[in-house]
Amino acid sequence: MSATTALRKAALRPARQSRLPVFDFLAPSLINLKPLIQNASITTSSSPPATEAEPEAIKSGSKAKRRRPLTAEQQRFLDSALRVNQAGELAATLIYTAQTPPLTKAHPHLRPLMKHMYDQEAGHFSTFNHLLAKHRIRPTAMYPVWKVAATVLGWSTAVMGREAAMACTEAVETEIGGHYNGQVRVLLEWMKQMEERGEEVGEEITELVRTIRRIRDEELEHLDTAVEHDAKNAEGYGLLTNVVRSGCKAAIWVSEKV
Repeated sequence: MSATTALRKAALRPARQSRLPVFDFLAPSLINLKPLIQNASITTSSSPPATEAEPEAIKSGSKAKRRRPLTAEQQRFLDSALRVNQAGELAATLIYTAQTPPLTKAHPHLRPLMKHMYDQEAGHFSTFNHLLAKHRIRPTAMYPVWKVAATVLGWSTAVMGREAAMACTEAVETEIGGHYNGQVRVLLEWMKQMEERGEEVGEEITELVRTIRRIRDEELEHLDTAVEHDAKNAEGYGLLTNVVRSGCKAAIWVSEKV
């Protein structure tokens, strides 16, 4: 059973300018990024939103010739986006690490499921570690705080019971799904505009879009799984999920800045 959710307004805002190498795989754009970073509706874990564009470069590869460096605005966007993504995946691995012992002690049959979700999050974390190192983007300075917060959130919701742990997953993945969806839409719009100008998109940017789409869909699978495992039956479900989602939004906003 797939969960139908609404993407929220956790839009990425440009972070402060840092010294970044030129991302020579992406041409510049003079578009204003803010209107593009809008969260579309998630339909299911297996299909992207119907409004998501599909540039020619995604389908068949770029055939154009010209290539230009990023604008300062685009550099800030990618700096912020990849830094937040890496911090979010760190938090996800720590939430599952903290949830697993109390949850599987009470419900041994959940051990394979928890391992599967943890392994996927660890893979996502490794991917964004690689991208940060490749493009010389600094991690968030809030690392120590997020590590403690994620561990406490995971352990406390697992102690509250299976349903509360799943409600935590549902809340986190709703926000993260929206966050990734906003990034995909911005990058697809850049690609579309490049193709219209006859500029080369390049394999690196198309691969980045594919990577974020894949990770987004895996996160939404976790959301569906949580709903299937009675997340909505958690005691105080509304309060719990609102608190967790508000915390996620705040963490995203702070990690964009520092």
